[in-house]
Amino acid sequence: MGKKSNFTGLSRFVHQAFGDQETTTKKTDESFQHPAKRRKVETGTVVAIHRGAEGLVPHYRSAEEVPEHLQKYFSQRKRYFSLYDQGCLLDEEGWYSVTPERIADQIAERCRCDTVLDAFCGVGGNAIAFAKTCERVIALDTSPVRLALARHNAQIYGVADRIEFILADYISFAESYLSRASGNGKRDIDIVFLSPPWGGISYLTNPQDSPDSDESDVSLVRHPEYSLASVKPIHGADLFHLTRRITPNVAYFLPRHTSLDELSALLPSSDATSGGDDSQQEILEIEEEWMGSKLKALTCYFGGLAAGQEHLF
Repeated sequence: MGKKSNFTGLSRFVHQAFGDQETTTKKTDESFQHPAKRRKVETGTVVAIHRGAEGLVPHYRSAEEVPEHLQKYFSQRKRYFSLYDQGCLLDEEGWYSVTPERIADQIAERCRCDTVLDAFCGVGGNAIAFAKTCERVIALDTSPVRLALARHNAQIYGVADRIEFILADYISFAESYLSRASGNGKRDIDIVFLSPPWGGISYLTNPQDSPDSDESDVSLVRHPEYSLASVKPIHGADLFHLTRRITPNVAYFLPRHTSLDELSALLPSSDATSGGDDSQQEILEIEEEWMGSKLKALTCYFGGLAAGQEHLF
């Protein structure tokens, strides 16, 4: 997809804009097989303050070690990371916000490209999946602990060398990137993946119905529509419009009961873009992410990521 990007220039911007972070350079791990026709290169990796993550959070090995409020998440640990037993680490927020591995892999397959930006990487579930299908991954988070955990987990999966870990606020990063890119007409970032905070563990009206509750038929559980106004750190619509200034290709990961009216309103009407010709109107594609009988979330694909709109990439 798309023209090969000059990642060296993007790395230079990263180091200039966020140069207070420690930087290391490593060669690509020869044992990891790249997707077909993808080249092996060197990259600078911006890492969090901590070199090792083992002492930052506990690695639970049995349910008896886990705090009661995390018990239901621990039972799903190998859905989050299939290599959990090899030492994957999650902080408390990571336990209830990480994307299950099979869903992350599905999204990453849809997002094959040269350079993808994971705007809210957390403990690295999506960034690891993107590193299997993309040339380079830029992974941002505001927490040095979560960033260190993400890098640790990526090392377990053998893909840390192709992820650029950056301790940064996405809003500040985006504004700095757009200021740098203004006027040169060059796009270094092909795709942005947005999985922002949804408002905490109680984003559902019924706290018992978390993303990992055990209801056998989710169709029996009804919730008020989730509004993009609940997205953090800014209104979800504003977050989207900021991101579209970086690239038209956006994958937006949202709660399963997000308002469809608000999602469709993110794109301009056909009257504004094509003189009323509906055949020229950009569409969004909404993919339901299921695991067994449970609907976990929605992934909304915009631009060239939506089926039938590859020419917009």
